[in-house]
Amino acid sequence: MIELQRDRLIFSFPEIHKEASIAISLQRTLRVPDDGFKYALPPGLGDFPIKHVDDFAQRVPKKWIEHGGVMLPMYQSEAMWLNFSSSSLNGRSYPFAIRVLTGKIDAISGEPYQSGLHRNPQNYIVSPGQLWLDGYCVGKGVVRQFVAMPLGEGYTAEEQITGSDEHGGVQIVVYPMKKEVFEKRFPKRDHSVMARRSLGAAPCPDFEMGIAPGGQIDQQIFADPFNPDDWDEASSRCFVHIVNSKVWRQITLKRPPMKPPTAKEYTKAGLPWFDYYDDQLSELEGTEPLERLLSANTLKRLWTGKQLKGNESCDPKVVISIRKGLRKDQVRESDL
Repeated sequence: MIELQRDRLIFSFPEIHKEASIAISLQRTLRVPDDGFKYALPPGLGDFPIKHVDDFAQRVPKKWIEHGGVMLPMYQSEAMWLNFSSSSLNGRSYPFAIRVLTGKIDAISGEPYQSGLHRNPQNYIVSPGQLWLDGYCVGKGVVRQFVAMPLGEGYTAEEQITGSDEHGGVQIVVYPMKKEVFEKRFPKRDHSVMARRSLGAAPCPDFEMGIAPGGQIDQQIFADPFNPDDWDEASSRCFVHIVNSKVWRQITLKRPPMKPPTAKEYTKAGLPWFDYYDDQLSELEGTEPLERLLSANTLKRLWTGKQLKGNESCDPKVVISIRKGLRKDQVRESDL
């Protein structure tokens, strides 16, 4: 079962276990410069506003109604990251395997959609463990940001890998751990939760947006620490359709969020970036299909000789390290 609550997608599996529930929020953030350098994690600028596509059946493409799901507005001047928060009851967080696809291209393996979970290469992430996902896994410890570009212009990962602009948007598929495995692996005990890095809370080509690779960010994508058969075959899938801000207003009759600052403007204001490193889990390497992706800015330069607006380089001075140097379950002591 999937519910939309306060702009968060809640995936729950009461038929598997009463604790099998996870909240996934899609967060607005800065688009980091695509200048050949790797950047720290940019901040969360609040949740994207999300609406049911069925509430606007007369104003959205027929294909959206067939797919169901939800929709959100996204500027080309911003980026998206996903935040995962498993339910916690009696000191335990229920584990989930999560697939994130853009235009039905897997963001972890780079392969076109096939049903099920696979290990070689791994096509999913695991929560808890993976706190956030900011983009395509293009190398060990490196992702390229999720940024929005119009479908039909060749920028998106879907178009670069398949040559087609058929799907667009984001697809999220969630698999719970089997009940008997959860009960055996996770006896009741005390459990602490990591704080988020947030600062707060057939259509025509210019109607629907797809996700393209942006600038590079330092981010670990972790290998599954469990056994392949620990995951239940039951799953829930949600389509997240993306439109530009102008179309959002035409559909919903509501204003989209304000445009975010550029990375250069944000850095100049002395606001923080973030660094998170965990040496307790193994990291995934990038896969060949994703390593070959060209960023939206690279393609823009190749095709037009110009770069995307707001792509000026910056030098973050304020970088906050989250749990760096701490052992698993160690509490950071106050220095005040």
